[in-house]
Amino acid sequence: MAQIVKRGKSYMVRVTWRDASGKQYKKSKSGFKTKAAARAFGAKLEMQKYNGVLTSSNPTFLKYYQDWYNTYKKNNVSTATAKFYQYCINVINRYFGSSKLENISRRQYQLFINEFGKSYSKMSVSKVNSYLKTCVKSALADGLIHKDFTANTQLVWNDDNAKKVQYLSISELNKLIKALKDNLSPYFTNRYMILTAIYTGMRLSEIAGLTWDDINFNFKTITINKSWDYLSGTKDDPFKPTKTKSSNRVIHANDELLFLLSQLKGNDEKLVFMNPTYNKMPGSSSVNRTLRTFLKKCNIDKANFHFHSLRHSHVAYLLANGVPLYSISKRLGHSNITTTANRYAYLIDEYKTEGDKQIDKALSKLGVPKSVPTSQPVMSYNN
Repeated sequence: MAQIVKRGKSYMVRVTWRDASGKQYKKSKSGFKTKAAARAFGAKLEMQKYNGVLTSSNPTFLKYYQDWYNTYKKNNVSTATAKFYQYCINVINRYFGSSKLENISRRQYQLFINEFGKSYSKMSVSKVNSYLKTCVKSALADGLIHKDFTANTQLVWNDDNAKKVQYLSISELNKLIKALKDNLSPYFTNRYMILTAIYTGMRLSEIAGLTWDDINFNFKTITINKSWDYLSGTKDDPFKPTKTKSSNRVIHANDELLFLLSQLKGNDEKLVFMNPTYNKMPGSSSVNRTLRTFLKKCNIDKANFHFHSLRHSHVAYLLANGVPLYSISKRLGHSNITTTANRYAYLIDEYKTEGDKQIDKALSKLGVPKSVPTSQPVMSYNN
């Protein structure tokens, strides 16, 4: 039975147990205002002891998150994802400091979200909460805590900090495409990589990872099933899996892009974009430097525009031309349409006015006899 001791005006509960080797442990908690409350907590500890989930380990949230990341995540995530896990470590350190994992309450966690959300967008808050929540569930499974203090958290965010994606207008895209085409040479494959991003919306690592087997000139498709490993790839094994399972996809390629890619066939037997001069795959710095050069040639002044922004430009162009969001989502390799909608909410809102006009035009045809012109004045119900 749990031991209950009165200390001044409050009560303390203590439970004692031994592990498999016979080593004795004690766990206590004080500050209960009534004996009944102390008994209730003592009964809970006894149940945990009976079920074998009571543990002497009581790490800080920061220490557990670091151990959890190193054990379960570090060797199974991409470089970009690993950076976000590291970012979350800094967030936990900043907001929770030396707080013990089992001592954090739902209220304390909600206060953290409230404070964090004052300075960050919905996407940032959701992502941090998701990573921390996964870690807490692991602590629950390990028996270190007995309640999920992230459960039913109400997310708070700052809409003013929502990141607006940068993209090129249709006229700017046409200028850039023309400038690149006017200066094409199979020896400068990074220019072809930029054009491929414009026409497909593919990520840089996906483009770099393309082999000739991935391009079907007869069926006009590109198969995306791997990506280029810029960090740990070797000459014999230069590839890595795509960002997610849903990133494995087959997309349609238009005739113009296929014609451009065919110009590179003499460079390398296997890799589409291998630079024949340096026998090296163009990297992010090289491709972005080329992109900035051509943007300058076109008098396009976008300070924060980079290669990944071409993916956003591809989405903007498809939306402007009435391509359904579902089709765009599949083309980008997102796991579901919600991911696309959330990421490109800003763009979608921009095209909402045009969509409203189309809806208006379509609805105006409902209930109107063909013999009656749609421009005829609508009668007032008050007549």
